[in-house]
Amino acid sequence: MYCPDEGAYHLRVSLHLYDTATRSLRAFQPARSGTVSIYECGATVQGAPHLGHIRGAVNFDVLRRWLEHDGTDVLHVRNVTDIDDKVLAKAAAADRPWWEWASTHEREFLDAYETLGCLPASISPRATGHITQMIELMQRLIDRGHAYAANGDVYFAVASFPEYGALSGQKLDEVVQGESAATGKRDPRDFTLWKGAKPGEPSWPTPWGPGRPGWHLECSAMSTYYLGPEFDIHGGGLDLVFPHHENEQAQSRAAGDAFSRYWMHWSWVTMSGEKMSKSLGNVMSIPAMLTKARAVELRYYLVGPHYRSTIEYSDTALDEAVTAYGRIENFVQRVVQQTGSVEPGVLCADFTAAMDDDLSTPSALAAVHSTVREGNVALDNGDQDGARGAAGSVRAMMDVLGLDPLSDRWSRSSTADNSMQQALDVLVGHLLEERQRARAERDFATADLLRDRLSKAGVTDNLGPELMQWVLDRVTCRVGNVRLSRTCQIISGQQPPTRRIISRKSSGLTTSQHPQ
Repeated sequence: MYCPDEGAYHLRVSLHLYDTATRSLRAFQPARSGTVSIYECGATVQGAPHLGHIRGAVNFDVLRRWLEHDGTDVLHVRNVTDIDDKVLAKAAAADRPWWEWASTHEREFLDAYETLGCLPASISPRATGHITQMIELMQRLIDRGHAYAANGDVYFAVASFPEYGALSGQKLDEVVQGESAATGKRDPRDFTLWKGAKPGEPSWPTPWGPGRPGWHLECSAMSTYYLGPEFDIHGGGLDLVFPHHENEQAQSRAAGDAFSRYWMHWSWVTMSGEKMSKSLGNVMSIPAMLTKARAVELRYYLVGPHYRSTIEYSDTALDEAVTAYGRIENFVQRVVQQTGSVEPGVLCADFTAAMDDDLSTPSALAAVHSTVREGNVALDNGDQDGARGAAGSVRAMMDVLGLDPLSDRWSRSSTADNSMQQALDVLVGHLLEERQRARAERDFATADLLRDRLSKAGVTDNLGPELMQWVLDRVTCRVGNVRLSRTCQIISGQQPPTRRIISRKSSGLTTSQHPQ
């Protein structure tokens, strides 16, 4: 739908979001006007990301872009679960140190987020950097009578919290946690906050004995540490509603925190009717997907369906998304070729209404395609002003979705440079991992050989136990630890802008300034 005058654009209706807790569409009201706080359950870095993982990150990226479009300040925390049963098991099976295994796959997730055009999270905390906060939370729960220690483990007493089950709709007498049998539990419905130390596993000291955190505890501690006792939105995949998010809410509220005001959950990507899952072996990796479509086309494919609807993957559906994005891209490029540059305009009312209706991206994209059709007609009729206005509106709408075809990220003129930067970053990163591994195994001859090869290519590295850093032409790239971006901007002789980097210390995060 081409909007012929500015009055037809951007008729704003208040944002409504589907809240899992109330099972209803609710008007969104943040706790503080002008600021929205979001906690996104990030990756358990047990392996490489697949399409199902990245769908969630893209969904939250669209939400964030929509909120920021009106000038809202968004504080977006996306955690990294770097200690977990699966991480330990897979690292052991590969005969790799658990921390190296986790760091390698964390980097793959961050690469995938960036490749698909996701804005970097404000903070990306690792679970292992927040043991102090977890201990403090457990102590509060014990003091309030909601948790207890037994045989080196610490458990949450489900029966002590009558509200348990409110998020997922579980009845208390029907709760099954799905955890392995534990002799220290007073009630089989209780869930683990802290796991006592086992031979060969990493552990941290606590007043109840050494051990490592349980999954649910990690997210409660990190979310409230960065966002406060009450924050606006907590989200994740539909499979996290129970037990993970139910347990998070229970332990946080039992400790006295209001916790999340809204709960958002996105649906799955399936293949042949089954959820895409490593355990089923039906996953599509991001590198594999990028042999079928450009990154921007893959993002369009993920953005197109509503976030609460299941995506049944097929090559045919992906091809349809590629064709649909091509129609938008070709229209904008056609206008540029015939009329000159096109700046982003204002949003069509139908697009705004769709986005305010629980991020209804199918309807939002329908508004985009309608505007494209009207713009093509205007161009064919020689109405260059009308065509330019339509193209500007298309750019603005697609920018909200992270899909603007003329943006620096997605324009075809910058694709080769972006691909080269990403390839260099991956190649250097792999060499640094090999060098780090050789040093850990005291194979100094191999480590020195790799250092010399990197040096001949103009790369200087700085390796530490928790950080890999490399420099090329005065440009700093960080690999490992928690950071906002990893891809090098290779501009010879030009100092890049300073960017805020999150660096992990023993029990929390500190911020420092480093070149990008």
